[in-house]
Amino acid sequence: MEAKYESNVREIPYAQTVVYNCLSDLTNLERIKDKMPDEKIQDFSFDRDTLSVAVQPVGNITLRIIEREEPKCIKFETEESPIPFNFWIQLLPLTEESCKMRLTIKTDLNPFMKAMVGSHLQDALEKMADMIASVKYGE
Repeated sequence: MEAKYESNVREIPYAQTVVYNCLSDLTNLERIKDKMPDEKIQDFSFDRDTLSVAVQPVGNITLRIIEREEPKCIKFETEESPIPFNFWIQLLPLTEESCKMRLTIKTDLNPFMKAMVGSHLQDALEKMADMIASVKYGE
């Protein structure tokens, strides 16, 4: 059964292209490493297209960028994960100096798994959206 989770929309006080250029190259994650909750996230590594992390108590997750639609969407898919999923970041301009962002996860879950992990996925998505929105993209 397909399940889709979306974050609330976040406003980011930087131009859409600035945010897109930063997020579409995962080596820029160096900027947010210090914002990661150490008690939940370990073994955080990345290159331009791939992100790997160990999340407690979930396990190892590796995401790869599979599509870049400049400047509005970055799509990822799992290469390693206890629950395979697709993830994407959508960006839309608000003004020349700001944009809005929404994160989405799409996965196949049976009703039992959906009941067990659905609220955790939604919560993780909201925390990730807060973290991405808080990055200082212009510096």
